[in-house]
Amino acid sequence: MKRLCFATNNRHKAAEVSQMLEGKFELLTLQDIGCHEELAEDQETLEGNSRQKAEYVWQHYNVSCFADDTGLEVEALGGAPGVYSARYAGPQRSDSDNIRLLLQNLAPHQNRKARFRTSITLILDGRQHQFEGTVEGTISDAWKGDKGFGYDPVFVPDGYDRTFAEMSSEEKNAISHRGRAVRQLVGFLKAL
Repeated sequence: MKRLCFATNNRHKAAEVSQMLEGKFELLTLQDIGCHEELAEDQETLEGNSRQKAEYVWQHYNVSCFADDTGLEVEALGGAPGVYSARYAGPQRSDSDNIRLLLQNLAPHQNRKARFRTSITLILDGRQHQFEGTVEGTISDAWKGDKGFGYDPVFVPDGYDRTFAEMSSEEKNAISHRGRAVRQLVGFLKAL
């Protein structure tokens, strides 16, 4: 079984991805490879951040890996919070603070259209590949549901009347931005 590091310390993301890999790959986390430092995310794009993290792990730990960066892009806010989604309300990276600020900033707007976008960079034996997944939707007026993380309690994907936080992980993975990007990654790996 091929060993692959997911360059994250976010247990929620690791669990989602591990479930999607269906045991076909041994998924390691940063902690598993002994990487305890905070990986930089100081690029101006999601693609740049995912590449920066994957390159760091490859260069310092010599482990095939993939890294992701995800952003919520809200049309009425000119694409914000975007690359700053995790730290939208400040460096404390609080999901509840981020949601409160998002709803506050959206309050004067009628347009609630948004999309989640995930960029994944894979470095496999030194060769780099990128994958992207998106899901379109809207931002609800209030928090709904208690599953998921991040902006899940306020994001309603197109074609649904529930937020991501009201869906089971299986339902969410079937349609989510990360799920779509990971399926591309897994398809690529299976074709090798």
